[in-house]
Amino acid sequence: MFLNNYKNSIFLTFDIDWAHDDVIRDTIEILNSENVRATFFVTHNCVILDELRQNENFELGIHPNFNPSLNAEPNSKSFMEVTDKMLQLVPEAKSVRSHYLTQNSGILNYFASCGLKIDANQYIPMSSGIICKPYTIWNNLICVPHFWEDNLQLLEDKAGINDITGILNYEGIKVFDFHPVHVYLNTEDMERYENARPHLQNVRELSSKRNNETYGIRNVLYDIIDESKKKNYTFRTLDELLST
Repeated sequence: MFLNNYKNSIFLTFDIDWAHDDVIRDTIEILNSENVRATFFVTHNCVILDELRQNENFELGIHPNFNPSLNAEPNSKSFMEVTDKMLQLVPEAKSVRSHYLTQNSGILNYFASCGLKIDANQYIPMSSGIICKPYTIWNNLICVPHFWEDNLQLLEDKAGINDITGILNYEGIKVFDFHPVHVYLNTEDMERYENARPHLQNVRELSSKRNNETYGIRNVLYDIIDESKKKNYTFRTLDELLST
C-alpha cells in the first residue's frame, strides 16, 4: 500500500550529478530558507553528504551511473556492482533514479532484490497529455514517474519554463526533477550549461557563468515553491509514498 492522496502534494527531487559541494549547498540553502522537503539522488561521496543526511527535511536516494558499462569502457563495472557501490554509500536509500534514466527488467529486479522500494526512472512530459501516477510492477517496486525535468524542459520548450500556473494545475502526481548545477547557474538554455561544463569543479570560474539577467531554472524553483505554498500544497519526499 502506498500514499494515494498526492493531488495536493509537491515532490521536489534533485539529481546531484557530481556537482561541487558549493553548488549543492546553494540548493540546500534555498530549500532550508523555504523549509520544504525534498529528495536528493546521490552520485558520489562528498563532504556535504553528511549535511544532507542530517537534514530531517531530506530523503537520500541513489543515482547510479551505468553509462561506462553501456559504452563498453575499459574496466567498467556491471550494473550489480555499480548498484552495490551506491548502496554502500547510501545504505538507507529507498529510492533510485539512474543517471540518464537507465533501466531494464534485469536492473529493476536487482533494485528490488537490494531492498530498494521506489524506482523514479520514468519521464513522461506534461506535453504528452498522459496523467502520471505511481504504479507497482511485478517485483513490487513502486514506479514514480516525473512530469517535469529542468534540462529536458529547456530542450523541449524553454519558453514554457515560466508557465508555473500551468505546471501546478497538472492533474497527475507532481514530481519535479532538478539538478543543482542548473539551479546554481540559473540555466535558461542548454548553451549556457555547455559553456560552463569545463568549469563544473571550479566554483570561482563557474560563478562567472551564472545567468543574472533572464528567467531561468533557479527562478522556476523559487516560483514553484512560492506558488505551491499559496495553493497550500504539501512538500513531500518520495519515500513518503510508502506510507500506509
